[in-house]
Amino acid sequence: MGHFSSMFNGLAKSFTIRKVKSNGSGDGREAAEAMAKDAKKNEMILRSSGCVNVDGSKNFASVFSRRGEKGVNQDCCIVWEEFGCQADMTFCGIFDGHGQWGHFVAKKVRESMATSLLCNWQETLAQCSLDPDIDLESEKKHQRFNMWKHSYLKTCAVVDQELEQHRKIDSFYSGTTALTIVRQGDHIFVANVGDSRAVLATTADDGSLVQVQLTVDFKPNLPQETERILQCRGRVFCLDDEPGVHRVWQPDAESPGLAMSRAFGDYCVKNFGLISVPEVTQRHLTSEDQFVILATDGVWDVISNQEAVQIVSSTPDRAKAAKRLVQSAVHAWKRKRKGIATDDISAICLFFHSSPQSQQVHAVSTPK
Repeated sequence: MGHFSSMFNGLAKSFTIRKVKSNGSGDGREAAEAMAKDAKKNEMILRSSGCVNVDGSKNFASVFSRRGEKGVNQDCCIVWEEFGCQADMTFCGIFDGHGQWGHFVAKKVRESMATSLLCNWQETLAQCSLDPDIDLESEKKHQRFNMWKHSYLKTCAVVDQELEQHRKIDSFYSGTTALTIVRQGDHIFVANVGDSRAVLATTADDGSLVQVQLTVDFKPNLPQETERILQCRGRVFCLDDEPGVHRVWQPDAESPGLAMSRAFGDYCVKNFGLISVPEVTQRHLTSEDQFVILATDGVWDVISNQEAVQIVSSTPDRAKAAKRLVQSAVHAWKRKRKGIATDDISAICLFFHSSPQSQQVHAVSTPK
């Protein structure tokens, strides 16, 4: 089984070590949480604006989040290098909360998503390695994607269920989107719940950088989303003063008016078509692929994919790439949406190749 066998043995060993540290009482989730604590201590996790680049890693992540004009910043992010103690794995996530408790929901999902995904992936990998009917090496590409897809689907279901049962967070009328990616060697696996977006920058034949959108913005007016919501007795329409902004409404009430069709939380409309099921996709990375941008809708509402790629690629200091993109979005918002309060705006720029000009640094937070 080659690569998969050694990967499983290494990950299983890491989990075992952490179970011993917790006196043998921890399950897989607790072991994953212990890994997260170790990663934070070793400066491999970033949860604020800044950058992360572990020594020897080709990845370089730039992160920036800016509070809008609507109150507390309900966006949050995470970058975890050497995800699950795997040298070739990186986890990135960006979360956009909404509603009165949105900032609490976003942070809770951020913390739960990474550890739950790691636990579920480890369990799925173990099950596949023990199944005599599965040849991991000969079906490597197909099985790798299936394992991540299965792990993501299970994780999102568990995270949403845990959120509903959380005693200290009221998520009945509040929720969050979640866009996450895992880079594993020369593959990236993308899972999207909501209307944040991932855009890849790749080199075209003529040498120019071009954008490739990796995700779908799950808005209520997408035909398949509208159909599901209507079948569940939910409603989709625009307010008179917001033409073109389709929202999800309860059957018999003018609430909650969600501008996305998939989210964690928002249990007031979970029975009326809103879901937290992710769309999971993959891409094989080549030397032409340069970086990926994960950003909340505050960016994409006012900046095109190609503009974002140009802004990031033209930033001399990679560490400031996300900040420059967010600041560009703020300026564009004020120019294109005069009189409308600026949204919270956040971005992660994950570069795939090491740069001669970039310094080798660990997770570094910067002032917002």
